[in-house]
Amino acid sequence: MLWSALILGLLGSFHCVGMCGPIAFMLPVDRQNSTRKIAQITLYHFGRILAYSLIGLVFGLIGKSLYIFGLQQQLSIIIGVLMIVAILLPYKTFNKYNFSKPIYKVISKIKSGLGAALKKKTPDTFLTIGFLNGFLPCGLVYMAVFGSLASANAFQGALYMTLFGLGTIPLMTTAIYLGKFLNAKIKQRIQKAIPVFVVIIGLLFILRGLGLGIPYISPAPVTETVSSEIDCH
Repeated sequence: MLWSALILGLLGSFHCVGMCGPIAFMLPVDRQNSTRKIAQITLYHFGRILAYSLIGLVFGLIGKSLYIFGLQQQLSIIIGVLMIVAILLPYKTFNKYNFSKPIYKVISKIKSGLGAALKKKTPDTFLTIGFLNGFLPCGLVYMAVFGSLASANAFQGALYMTLFGLGTIPLMTTAIYLGKFLNAKIKQRIQKAIPVFVVIIGLLFILRGLGLGIPYISPAPVTETVSSEIDCH
């Protein structure tokens, strides 16, 4: 399922430009020195990916604890359903139950930190901006978090979120260099494609959880495989 993280990042970055674009446009990069500018942008992306990786690590650990209790398949199905429901629900309904509302104080502090960091030009500024940027609430990040949770492994969870972050780099970098460069029609088409892809990922998670014995897509549960091998002997 790791490939889905990279593609989700690539497609989702069109959404990210709209949500996080203003932060990217305001980065205090050195416009005169191209080498320094590249280094600053690299630090910004590294900070974002570091934040995503830590989030993936935490949710991978949570998924692992559920796996220990034999709930990995059920978890995969639930996550798939949640992904599809999140896409199908009207925006107003979803916003009414926004998961970020209980942590508005934390988010407010993150935004304050971002505001302060944007005024500086020290080397660590770009790392700080990227790191704080990674913790801002975002629907696409939530989808990626679902994937890291379903991995049921701390390393896999961190890797899933890392790949998601890497997928956002090309377009976010282009946005920093060129600003609002996207044609409105192209952007609209891609925005329409994102929900379709998320639904496909959701269906894949459901299929994986069902354990239908389809290689790579819906492998049979390990316990069933082991028991069948014992019976054969």
